[in-house]
Amino acid sequence: MLTEACTLLLSWIFLYFGHGTNASSTTRQCLGDPLEALYGGGIVVNPEFNYNIEGWKAFGEGKIEERISKEGNRFIVARSRKHPSDSLSQKVQVEEGKIYSFSASVQVSQGREIVAVVFKFPNGDGVRGGDVVAEEGCWTLLRGGIVANFTSPVEILFESKTTSVEIWLDNVSLQPFTKEEWRSNQDKSINEVRKSKVRLQVTKASKTPLKGTRVSIKQIKPHFPFGCGMNHYILTNPDYQNWFASRFKWTTFTNEMKWYSTEKIQGLENYTIADNMVKFAQQNGISIRGHNVFWDDPKYQPDWVKSLSPEELRTAAAKRINSVVCRYRGQLIAWDVMNENLHFRFFEDNLGENASAESYSIAQQLDPDTVMFMNEYNTMEHSEDKNSSAANYKKKLEEILSYPGNANLSAGIGLQGHFGSGQPNLAYMRSVLDMLGSTGLPIWLTEVDVGKGPNQAQYLEEVLREGYSHPAVKGIIMFVGPLAAGFNVTTLADNNFKNTPSGDVVDKLIDEWNSGTQEITTDDQGFIELSLFHGDYEITAENHITNSSATVSLSVTQAEPHAIVQVHIDT
Repeated sequence: MLTEACTLLLSWIFLYFGHGTNASSTTRQCLGDPLEALYGGGIVVNPEFNYNIEGWKAFGEGKIEERISKEGNRFIVARSRKHPSDSLSQKVQVEEGKIYSFSASVQVSQGREIVAVVFKFPNGDGVRGGDVVAEEGCWTLLRGGIVANFTSPVEILFESKTTSVEIWLDNVSLQPFTKEEWRSNQDKSINEVRKSKVRLQVTKASKTPLKGTRVSIKQIKPHFPFGCGMNHYILTNPDYQNWFASRFKWTTFTNEMKWYSTEKIQGLENYTIADNMVKFAQQNGISIRGHNVFWDDPKYQPDWVKSLSPEELRTAAAKRINSVVCRYRGQLIAWDVMNENLHFRFFEDNLGENASAESYSIAQQLDPDTVMFMNEYNTMEHSEDKNSSAANYKKKLEEILSYPGNANLSAGIGLQGHFGSGQPNLAYMRSVLDMLGSTGLPIWLTEVDVGKGPNQAQYLEEVLREGYSHPAVKGIIMFVGPLAAGFNVTTLADNNFKNTPSGDVVDKLIDEWNSGTQEITTDDQGFIELSLFHGDYEITAENHITNSSATVSLSVTQAEPHAIVQVHIDT
């Protein structure tokens, strides 16, 4: 049943959808001076161009030259370019198994252009290592990287599609890390971002400290959303229900809320399966991400939608967004509003260029307390996919946010994370999270899985650790599960719900990222100090001398340092 607010909005949606005004530009981040070369440039020779072009050469048919700013800063310009990759380059040696983090300050001579770093190997293969939208008149930090699968020379070069612009570069860095060093950095970040120090004091009711008191600290629920996709098998398989509810408190329905699932025949909506899945989730304290209102891929429209005229589609789309968003209003923590609108443009082609922006505006009006996400694949997992690069993702996000009425949109960044069977490029993944994290918007990894292969479990762990350790990531949902429920890409349990190696990894991380139950004894002043993962806790102090105890609840957050938590025991 539609709420009164949704009913009032319905006639407005019919008029609004597909008839909005053009978007305007938004404020962008750009620096007057380039940042210093990170790690002193790492293995790059002459990273700050203090020695003219020593160590560098022109790549392709363009020319390079040194220039000096009014402030005396030296930088290199690639000009007279005829091909996108005409730029400057330097050869370096990479070592098998190491992770290489790249950065450089970039600028273009006019307008705004995407500039990418490319790593070219001796066999001619080029790996796109990262990109950024560079601008005229200020410097932008380009970040990226590669993982070396073998020891080899590699040539660092740059590319930009518009050959009429000059590429300006300064402070280039390529820093190698062993996997052990990378893991150490992740662990350090986890301790800083996901945990907080807590100081407890146990006292008598008179506030006299109780030394030597045993205190039990039990985590009831974590605050970081680490969840798993769920499908309709959950309704008919008790073993699946128990397996899921014992592990996860956050989920996304893989297909059951999509338009092609809820309205297979025009005008005949059926939410029975989705409603029952919502009921199951709510009964088990599981929060739900809504997936999805629309899917921009023409292949995944309901069959009857594919033959509609633009005007008929506008009416059908208005009914769809009103129906599904209003039905679950206030019951979801997020909506993927226009799925995969960097790769596809079904609604833009039929309803106009602002179809995505308008759908976000409407969804927010219908459900104002829910975060509205873009949701895209290959942005962090496959650097070669230029359509969904971090730079293009950010440009699309800016278009949506700059649309009239969307300035205060509660927006989120969804990165699906469908990794292949090969070694994940963790340096590239981190650079994407850095760039998109600079928006200040919450990032969720929304559909994480890893292709089948001998190292699947290891690579799944690497991806999950990289996401969990990054401060901009506010949640992770995996599109994985038991074979009994049809999850056959990354399977966590077999048909008998016995763990696979990937299942062991997930269970290990659930335990590792949880403080569990700890038993500690107070010092002479009745104090205990420890570091706890953010979450809800039950703290019980027992005085065995007086055979008395007290229990308090505590929520550990990152918001601010915790004052002393006092536990009073009556004696």
